[in-house]
Amino acid sequence: MISKVKSCALAGIDGIIIDVEVDLSSGLPAFDIVGLPDTGIKESKERIKAAIKNCGYTLPVKRIIVNLAPADVKKEGAVYDLPIAVALLSLTGIIPQTALEDYMICGELSLDGEIRRVNGVLPMAIIARDKGIKNIIVPKANALEAGVVDGINVFPATDLYSVVKHLTGEQVMEPVSVNVDEIFSDKDFYELDFADVKGQESVKRAVEVAVAGGHNILMIGSPGSGKSMIAKRIPSILPAPTFQEALETTKIHSIAGVLPENVSILKNRVFRSPHHSVSAVGLVGGGTVPKPGEISLAHNGVLFLDELPEFTRQSLEVMRQPLEDGKITIARVNASYTFPANVLFVASMNPCKCGYFGDVKHRCTCSPNDISKYVGKISGPLLDRIDIHIDVPAVQYDMLQDDAKAESSADIRARVQKAREIQSVRFKDERIFSNSQMTPAMIRKYCAITDDAKEILKTAFESLGLSARAHDRILKVARTIADLEGAEQIDFNHIAEAIGYRSLDRKYWLQ
Repeated sequence: MISKVKSCALAGIDGIIIDVEVDLSSGLPAFDIVGLPDTGIKESKERIKAAIKNCGYTLPVKRIIVNLAPADVKKEGAVYDLPIAVALLSLTGIIPQTALEDYMICGELSLDGEIRRVNGVLPMAIIARDKGIKNIIVPKANALEAGVVDGINVFPATDLYSVVKHLTGEQVMEPVSVNVDEIFSDKDFYELDFADVKGQESVKRAVEVAVAGGHNILMIGSPGSGKSMIAKRIPSILPAPTFQEALETTKIHSIAGVLPENVSILKNRVFRSPHHSVSAVGLVGGGTVPKPGEISLAHNGVLFLDELPEFTRQSLEVMRQPLEDGKITIARVNASYTFPANVLFVASMNPCKCGYFGDVKHRCTCSPNDISKYVGKISGPLLDRIDIHIDVPAVQYDMLQDDAKAESSADIRARVQKAREIQSVRFKDERIFSNSQMTPAMIRKYCAITDDAKEILKTAFESLGLSARAHDRILKVARTIADLEGAEQIDFNHIAEAIGYRSLDRKYWLQ
């Protein structure tokens, strides 16, 4: 006699339907789980037996075999506790098997039958809807994130007893629904605003250009100059995410188990700032069954690496490909997992090891060789993926005491949004969305420049010893500056400003 219940496993950010098959047969009492379960699943039999007993039900003293199909997919976590328990109760006649046909079930059981939160419920609900499953039973703590998925009934379960009553029709649970339109109709709210930043107008301008064109940016300045303060406010000037962007970001946070409680969907841009002690796996993801890393958790938002040279060489080098492709693929023996990683990469660093090279108030104690070695910790290939390098000077006392209100994030975001709309029209027939993604062929097509602009670009190329790659990046940034002004052609002042955003190409620390 066999009972079947549908559940779900995760592969990357997508769900895979899992058939939980339970068989009762005569023989010595046993409880075996097969189908590539991890240790957490193998231990679930003790939780399941205790939960069933403490909810007032009895298991027959027989041989129990649980198969998680397909058997070639690695399963992990406690998500299968509840579907296994329901399938067992179906075999004992407590729950009709026909009641389970249109359901997906997931949840972890405590010993008293309470249902606990699990990770990845949002992609589970999405795959259930896409496969034509009409209902899904999830832990109450996960109900809001599943409720944003249209076309499926989401039932929030608190304990095993209430699930049994629901499936037998004795006490049907009310489905959860989330009004996504209402959530996105609320005004975006960011606690941090650029109006709080005193001075640093040139740096704020560089950040505006970076956000408008999707350009990665590196800020270089002495300690206390405001690099981190500015970086933390960048999400407030990014265009509001679309529903699909918010859904994809929420899926990643759901899988990683970092989605805040009582939050159905992440409607604001995310900001991730890992410490420089983070491992390469923590940064890009990995593990026996790979999980998303910081670069994926920052998807559609900002990844900020403070004190960039302090990160290990391995951690920085593994970021090169994700920054280029907008995704990270992790290969394992049995499968490959792909996580999205479309981020605005923001980094900061001191100009030298002591931090005060070029500072007018503090004396630098580093030798030219020390400075060169410190900056050299950042490899050329990684720097090639950063379009804008900007110096951040120390803020003067008069600026701090100035009562004049600085420009707000809302004002800056309005200009950014206008520039993004221009790019959206420009690239409607291309497979890109921003100026930073232009290929060399697209640069030649979309970056027409005046004769004066060509002359200054030639002078900079020869005098600064710029590479061909730096030449292209200057044109990309100049295109964005022109878009912010609504100009069709790149002019002298656009190129001049873009050249000013190449601090490291000027090798200023050795001059």
